[in-house]
Amino acid sequence: MLPLHAAPGDQIEPFTPLRLLTAWTFEPVLLGVIVLLAALYLYGVHKLRARGDKWSRGRTFAFVGLGLGSAVIATQSALGTYDTVLLSVHMAQHMVLSMLTPLMMALGAPVTLALRTLPARPRKWLLSVLHSGFAKVMCFPLIGFALFVLSPWALYFSGWYDATLRSTVLHDLLHLHFILVGALFFWPLLGLDPVPGRVIYPFRLIMTFLTLPFHAFLGITIMSANTLIAEDWYTSFERTWPPSPLHDQYIAGGLLWGSGDIVGLVFFGVLFVQWVKESQREARREDRRLDRLEEQARRSGQAPR
Repeated sequence: MLPLHAAPGDQIEPFTPLRLLTAWTFEPVLLGVIVLLAALYLYGVHKLRARGDKWSRGRTFAFVGLGLGSAVIATQSALGTYDTVLLSVHMAQHMVLSMLTPLMMALGAPVTLALRTLPARPRKWLLSVLHSGFAKVMCFPLIGFALFVLSPWALYFSGWYDATLRSTVLHDLLHLHFILVGALFFWPLLGLDPVPGRVIYPFRLIMTFLTLPFHAFLGITIMSANTLIAEDWYTSFERTWPPSPLHDQYIAGGLLWGSGDIVGLVFFGVLFVQWVKESQREARREDRRLDRLEEQARRSGQAPR
């Protein structure tokens, strides 16, 4: 079994389909944080239902099953075991943590759940944070968009990524960075939670569509590069099993390109469905308003204006 942060000098088993399923390495602190978040969310749901209020099972499954579940898979499974050995594995982990995990957590609407279940004082603290100037700046859609599309360029084409490979602390902070940047991008655009930065649906769709070429261009750039990212680190493993470091980097770029487009299109679809439902709700509200005007006019014997 590999350590969670494998380094040159460790005995590395070949990365095979069987190892992909069986090479789990549990990190107690990180796993404990994920389990705590799941427990707090489920307790909130239980508390809400105990007083007779409803909460969507779909939201619970999105947050706990898909959101936190994908974080466990990305950090504790073979993706976490081999993420310092193969760039392609790291890239798969990157896309899960930066796109799938925050998107599913946002669909779980945890801020809304907290506001509906917290006692008065903690609820007041949370509201003060949501209404603070710092939250308004960080949740401004263009800030989240810039961090989401530009930070991977800064990471892979500077010394930052190499530094995260050589430091366990920086490596764990990188995982947190992926989730936070993804949350800053997805949370305001989804609009399920009362966070600052929510904008009209056409702008949300445009922002989502604009992320697609950035991921594609970065993926193609990595695929076509003749020099290795973090070359000294990856070549020092002296692996005798495939893929070669250069081919592994090619696979990593392809994963970034393909998975970024797939998740982006899924998010695009989610926003479109939300927009349609919001339009239907607005139409029903307008119908009710016109019905009230007609009823008032009928009673007063006047034609509605």
